[in-house]
Amino acid sequence: MPLQPDPSYVGRFAPSPTGPLHFGSFVAAIASWLDARAAGGRWLLRMEDLDRPRVKSEAADRILAQFDAAGLHWDGEVSWQSRRLDLYREALERLASMEATYWCACTRKEIADSAITPDGAGVYAGTCRGGFARGKSPRAIRVRTKAEAIAFVDRLQGPVEQSVEREVGDFVVFRADNTFAYQLAVVVDDAEQGITDVVRGADLIDSTPRQIHLQRLLGLPAPRYLHVPVAVTAAGEKLSKQKDAAEGSSRDLRAALAFLGHAAPADVADGDLLLWARGAWDPSAIPRRRTISVNAAARSP
Repeated sequence: MPLQPDPSYVGRFAPSPTGPLHFGSFVAAIASWLDARAAGGRWLLRMEDLDRPRVKSEAADRILAQFDAAGLHWDGEVSWQSRRLDLYREALERLASMEATYWCACTRKEIADSAITPDGAGVYAGTCRGGFARGKSPRAIRVRTKAEAIAFVDRLQGPVEQSVEREVGDFVVFRADNTFAYQLAVVVDDAEQGITDVVRGADLIDSTPRQIHLQRLLGLPAPRYLHVPVAVTAAGEKLSKQKDAAEGSSRDLRAALAFLGHAAPADVADGDLLLWARGAWDPSAIPRRRTISVNAAARSP
């Protein structure tokens, strides 16, 4: 069904400034923007720049230029996670005060060796829940998880359920290099900015139960979630900056809309695509899949 007007809607897009947006992240940005604008809501832009070694000084400006060129204009000022550290520190202290966290001294090799899944996928076994051996150095702060499943209904993908303890284990919220983990930062940011709806790629859907777990611990509201298909290569690999995926641009707008199940009629001029898409936006028309081959999308009518 087409999205109903909701002026209380607050959406956001949160790229990492490690390089320009490729086609896959461009698709997610368009979906996020359209969902907000079709509802008559606000669309905020947040730079997730906590991973300082990977941040490139020119990347944020390039991303903003990509949005401007495509007509994806945002509301208010761009926010930067690197300028919000006090908020994350306060949340971490709150978690510690309720004994929901603990220091972990395990190395990656030790975690792999003690993984509780047969394929060594790295599900943390809770090795340091009761403390770590003398002589070892703390490497990260982990949050305690629970056995009961966390369930939510994604607006596109449908019901999702995960036992975070069994399928992920106690997860990291702070690293010894003084870096706050993505899971904690995104939860704090979404609540502080009043985000009501998160639209992003389906590669992040399995992170959502961890975020809901933190929201519940911190007494924060949970936004609605809509996870759109991720663009992958013919071989099934996700497009990524690290693999030199082609930069997304306004020239890709028609293909991106088709990828999202909103193929524009041929008589809609390129300059009118966003206006047409805003009026035609219907989340239920997006393919209910986690991934779509870029080649397959290009062949769509």
